[in-house]
Amino acid sequence: MHERKQPETLRLRSVMPALTVNDIAASLAWYRDVLGFLVTREMQHEGKLVGALLKAGTVELLLSQDNFAKGRDRQKGVGLRLYAVTGQDIDQLAEAIASRGGVLVQPPKDQPWGTRDFAVTDPDGFQISISAPMAQ
Repeated sequence: MHERKQPETLRLRSVMPALTVNDIAASLAWYRDVLGFLVTREMQHEGKLVGALLKAGTVELLLSQDNFAKGRDRQKGVGLRLYAVTGQDIDQLAEAIASRGGVLVQPPKDQPWGTRDFAVTDPDGFQISISAPMAQ
């Protein structure tokens, strides 16, 4: 058996981004109806939707309603891009997302590092790149 380095280094099994959004209902609809995430749980507080847990394949994403404590004009999505990897056909996936109202800020493109990807931006400005390895 291989000995672990001491002190132990961090070993994670997954990461779940949590995005604070301006309008939870609109964002939930966009991630579900445009991108194709499944809603696995909705969180309510005093009868009002305040969050949602979403899943696509093995990836989970948490959306939460901004409480606007830092102001209603606080810019979101700046400096953050989510990179997602899929085994699906990138061109077909991008076409399906566009047909459901998604705006491709970068159409499918071959990258020099061996992937083909496209990019979209969610209603709050969070950027999402979806890629797949190119056939060798």
